[in-house]
Amino acid sequence: MNSLADIYSHLPDQPSEKALARADYEARHWSSPVAGPLKPGSEAHKRAVAQMFRDTFNPYKPSVIAWPKLDPDTQRRITSLPIWDIAVQTEGKARLRMAAYAAMIDDPDMKDALSRNAWEENRHKEVLSRLVEAYDIKMAPEPPYIEPKDTEWAYLVTGFSECVDSFFAFGLFAMAERAGLFPPELIETFEPVMQEECRHILLFANWLAWHRATMPFWKRPWFEARVLGVWLFLIYERIGLMHSIDGEGNDHAQDAKFTVTGVKDVSNIDIDLSDLMQLCLDENERRFSGYDHRLKRPQLTPNLARALIAGSKAWNTVLAKVQSFRKAA
Repeated sequence: MNSLADIYSHLPDQPSEKALARADYEARHWSSPVAGPLKPGSEAHKRAVAQMFRDTFNPYKPSVIAWPKLDPDTQRRITSLPIWDIAVQTEGKARLRMAAYAAMIDDPDMKDALSRNAWEENRHKEVLSRLVEAYDIKMAPEPPYIEPKDTEWAYLVTGFSECVDSFFAFGLFAMAERAGLFPPELIETFEPVMQEECRHILLFANWLAWHRATMPFWKRPWFEARVLGVWLFLIYERIGLMHSIDGEGNDHAQDAKFTVTGVKDVSNIDIDLSDLMQLCLDENERRFSGYDHRLKRPQLTPNLARALIAGSKAWNTVLAKVQSFRKAA
């Protein structure tokens, strides 16, 4: 292996004829033939995770995507979304971080899965780059992508970021489809990418469970402290604007909160926060439903959404009782 680019630029093998014929279905439905529980840390769990990621590969090719012609209003709506710089750069960093972490893993099953993940992140970047080119979206020059100095930290930041952002992206994508503000052909083009994000965070959640179960007990406190640090960093990042330096040395502020605030940009449907959270939960469940239920799912963001919904309902109940009391008085 000459460089990390070798990991995310070359898929280890070609998809089978069966995968080509049933790619879309198999990318969404998978169960391990192994009976019994898949306990994190066990050989059966680890092999099932790696097998899931191999079997559910979708061989779509960005180079042959026929980008639909857009009417002026739709093209203006797409080009004005404040996400393209950060989206392209996020995928550029993700492919490198995944490849860097894959390179340092000794276990062949997990190394294979994370190498494939890096390859798919590179494909996401290619899809976005081709969309930007097709619709003449103005972009800042891309910054250089530098191999992370702290590989584990970079991998954790990317993995947990995808868990958060994908949860909200599932709901926003469903709203965009229902609103009809974007042509069905464009929605269909991005559908495999959205499902691929589901697979990515499924892999991350199971890698995390496996990693925790197999690490020496004396390393666990430091690792959990790092996980907490990652979450604090992500909260800080999403409170404000992300800043990056482009390839020409210019500073750019980018909206890191789009996945939780972008309803007005993708839909003309009025929806309150609790209904949006429920939509995200429903879409999250739908996308994960086809995978073996014994595999771990990301839980923190869905649980926070459920808590928000419950709190909103409780608050509305209190308000209704207060209003009823005032009327009676």
